[in-house]
Amino acid sequence: MTIGLVFPGQGTQKQEMGAPWRDTEAWGLVEEISRHAGEDVEELLLRTDADLLRRTDLAQLAVFAVSVMAHDEARRAGLVAEVAGYAGHSLGEYTALVAAGALGLADGARLVAARGRAMRAAAEAVDGTMGVLVAAPLEKVSELVESMRADGVEVWVANMNAPGQVVLSGSRDGIEQAGKRAPEIGAKLINLAVGGAFHSPYMAPAAEQLAAALAEARFAPEHPPVVANTDARAYRGDCDWPALAVSQLTSPVRWEESVHTLTEELGCTRLIELGPGKTLNGLIRRISPGTALAAVDGPDALRKLVEAAQEQPA
Repeated sequence: MTIGLVFPGQGTQKQEMGAPWRDTEAWGLVEEISRHAGEDVEELLLRTDADLLRRTDLAQLAVFAVSVMAHDEARRAGLVAEVAGYAGHSLGEYTALVAAGALGLADGARLVAARGRAMRAAAEAVDGTMGVLVAAPLEKVSELVESMRADGVEVWVANMNAPGQVVLSGSRDGIEQAGKRAPEIGAKLINLAVGGAFHSPYMAPAAEQLAAALAEARFAPEHPPVVANTDARAYRGDCDWPALAVSQLTSPVRWEESVHTLTEELGCTRLIELGPGKTLNGLIRRISPGTALAAVDGPDALRKLVEAAQEQPA
């Protein structure tokens, strides 16, 4: 099988999410991430309550740390020795860059911390929110959003997650109006408990702050393919990652297209999700039903995958 690795984003965090990893060799990365991020990551992963962990900057750093540890342990186990492509959902793009060697762990931790703080500040400055439209094709969602914006309503497509799942960002009034109009396109809107209108123009101030942090980061000139959220294209270092990362904050996450890039252009026949939860597995199952899936959300899951791989005939 040709393997691709995918990494989850904000929203997959949970209380005590680091506990399963505490006795692994990868746990040593927590101290390094803390040092470069300027945050006590061990506290986040072991003792921070669920309510506080929903805070944008803390959630992103916690998810990043767990995903990095999952990848490190999978690498030690030989499970991801040969990888055809990497991708991450929103925040997960930074983990993908670190895993692919496009970005060092120090820069990755520093950028994730800067990004989370900038997004939190931007969200506190403008009262925005998000909602997911289910059971409607992207074309109809786009038409509805364009119609609403023509009427002066502030609402945008934020995530193109999977067939029948499109996330919107905007003002609270805009998301409320989208919910009322959803039946027009045979859809239903589910409000999301998030801290702001991410991947929308509301994040422009955060993009400006992130650009300054990105200017100090070093990206490898060559690396294995990493699929960018902004345009769903696979890059091997032949791109401007800082520009793509800045654009990502105010542009839609093209996850459905990204999965097609992994499975079609890069030929990945198996995708392994590394990090908390199995959210991406659920989305990929709807996007590419024929793709083999696995998730490493803890050491036990990793051990079972390694054992299964060892039992396969050579």
